[in-house]
Amino acid sequence: MRHWTSFTFGFCICLVIAARAPSVFAQNLRAVHGNTIVSPELPKAELTFGRAFRYVGGQQVNLYGMADAEQHLFVKPGKNSVVDAFCWVQFEHRVPSDQHSYHYPADHTTDIGGLDFVYDVKSWQDFASNLTADPASDGAAITRLLAKENLKFPKRAARVRMFHLPTPDRRTELMIIYGEALPEGSSLPTGAEWVDLMKDDPAFARKLLDDLKAQLTIQTK
Repeated sequence: MRHWTSFTFGFCICLVIAARAPSVFAQNLRAVHGNTIVSPELPKAELTFGRAFRYVGGQQVNLYGMADAEQHLFVKPGKNSVVDAFCWVQFEHRVPSDQHSYHYPADHTTDIGGLDFVYDVKSWQDFASNLTADPASDGAAITRLLAKENLKFPKRAARVRMFHLPTPDRRTELMIIYGEALPEGSSLPTGAEWVDLMKDDPAFARKLLDDLKAQLTIQTK
């Protein structure tokens, strides 16, 4: 969920499922036990989500031959097959043939379980359509994973997106996105593209971050 040319917070990472380049990632997904993802490295930690969430599944995707990503998705189902909330976890690493690294502005930072994250908080009038605007994007890939369970992302939604860079070379990252459907009649500002809630509604932005922290426990190893 960021722009490849600027490597800053922005639009969705464009993904394409293609022939895999050599990677530090194994061919097998990280183990998931109940609501816990067990990550043996990068970072070495266990991520546990609240009981209200259920695990949808995981998958591996290649990002334009530049990086490999491993996606996992937990959701809180709602009415009419639309999820009320979701936790999207993405482990990502640049392939050896790519010379780039990850860089994000540290305007907003937080800590969960001893891991430091930079984050942003945004809202949309049509979050689901934003995810699938580019059929090769990571958002489109995670939407297809959700659709296997006959579920959909919400239209009006807000989300907090976080990045942790576990290595000094900044070629590996852990991305966590937590989102909530906005109820009918919500006065929260939304936009055709997106609204930066850190600027337009900082109180709600703090609440959404607190909601994520209430649903996620990280134990480093």
